[in-house]
Amino acid sequence: MKKFLAVYTGSPLGLEHEKWLAADSATRKEREKKGMTEWKNWSKEYSKAIVDIGSPLGKTKEVNSNGITDIENNLTAFVIIKAESHEAAAKIFLKHPHFTIFPGESVEIMECLSMPE
Repeated sequence: MKKFLAVYTGSPLGLEHEKWLAADSATRKEREKKGMTEWKNWSKEYSKAIVDIGSPLGKTKEVNSNGITDIENNLTAFVIIKAESHEAAAKIFLKHPHFTIFPGESVEIMECLSMPE
């Protein structure tokens, strides 16, 4: 089995996020509850593939030869999974609640490669 990092993306400037914010409080809370239920169901369905359930991501600092800078990006959360192939890993996220219920935009999946010797 190969290991993959899946990163959830979303932008506060995206159309779905705007729709989310435009909804009344009761509608948003109902959608949040449904989304978390579906996310838990997804986690149970793919529990054998999940290596690390991950977590939401906070503010970002970039470090380079010039020092440390606060930056913004569209990364919102991550999970580590295992699958037979990159395609199989990607299929795990089809119809994920991150973008079918919540205002997330996508899930990016990349293989965790071995370190070169």
